[in-house]
Amino acid sequence: MFRFLTLFAILFFISSVIYAATQGSDGEMSGTTSIAPAYFGPNAFPIIDMSDGTTSEKLVLELAADHYWGKVLGNSSDIFARIKVPLFTPRVNLTVWMAVVEFYRPDYMAETHINADHSANDLHYVFGDVYLSTDVMVCRERKYCPSMVIRAGVKTASGGGFPDKRYYDSPGYFFDYTIGKQFAFKSEFAQSIRIAATIGFLCWQTDNGRQNDAIMYGVLLNFKSKYFVIEETFSGYYGWENDGDRPMSIKSKLSYPIKDFEPYIYYQYGIKDYPYHQLRVGLAYNLKLPALRKKTQ
Repeated sequence: MFRFLTLFAILFFISSVIYAATQGSDGEMSGTTSIAPAYFGPNAFPIIDMSDGTTSEKLVLELAADHYWGKVLGNSSDIFARIKVPLFTPRVNLTVWMAVVEFYRPDYMAETHINADHSANDLHYVFGDVYLSTDVMVCRERKYCPSMVIRAGVKTASGGGFPDKRYYDSPGYFFDYTIGKQFAFKSEFAQSIRIAATIGFLCWQTDNGRQNDAIMYGVLLNFKSKYFVIEETFSGYYGWENDGDRPMSIKSKLSYPIKDFEPYIYYQYGIKDYPYHQLRVGLAYNLKLPALRKKTQ
C-alpha cells in the first residue's frame, strides 16, 4: 500500500508539472496580471513553510496569532490554525492549515491599485484560504542517507476581500521534494543540527483562465538544544510573469518544547516581492495516537 501511494504521488507530481508548464508556455498566456504576492495582502499566497524532510507519528494541533506590517497594505492581524494527522502510518501525513480570520484596515497606496469606496480607517475582517497537503516519506533517514519527503498540496479559493487585495479569489496547488539530514552531538546542551533543502513547483489561477507557474526553493537549518529549538529558513518561489511574483524571505523560529506542548515565537522578513514583516506567537500540541503507538513500539 505504501509503495502504491509513493508511486502515485511521484506520477501525479510529474504529470502536473508537465501540464502546468505547457499552460504557461501558451502564446495566449503572455503579459502580466499583477495578481501576485507583491500587490496583495500577506496571506494571499504566502511563502509556504517548507518541510524539514520528516513526517510526524503524532497528531499535531497548532494555534497562533499573527501580526503583519509593511509598506504596501499596512497593518493586519490574523488567527492561524494548523493540524497534522498521520494517515495509518507515520510515513504519510495529512496537513491542513489556514488563516482562520484576518483583520485589516484598507490602505490605498498607489501601487495596490485599490478602488474601494469605504474608509481606510474602518476595521474589516475576512476568512482565509484553506491549504491541504499530503506529505509522503519516500525514504527514511539512515546513517549515510538523508530522509526524502514528497508533498502535494492545494489551496482553496475561499478567502475573501479581493477588492481590497487581501486574497486572490482563485485556487492554486503545489508540489515539492525535500531531503533532510540530522547530525547528533554528544553534548548535554547541543543535541543535534538538522539541514534540509527543497525544490518544487507552485501555480495559482490569475484571470481569464490563466495561471502563473513558479519554481519553489528553500534551505532550512534546525538547531536543537536540551532547552530550546532554533530554526532558520531561507525560501521563496520564482514566477514566470516577473511582475511581483518572485517572493523571497527569511524565517526565524524559536520554540521551547515542554513535554507534549511547544510554545514558540516566529518572525519572517520579506526580502523581495513580499513587502511584509510577520510576527507570530503560537502553541503546538503533540498527541500520540493509540493505533500508531502500537505499530511503532
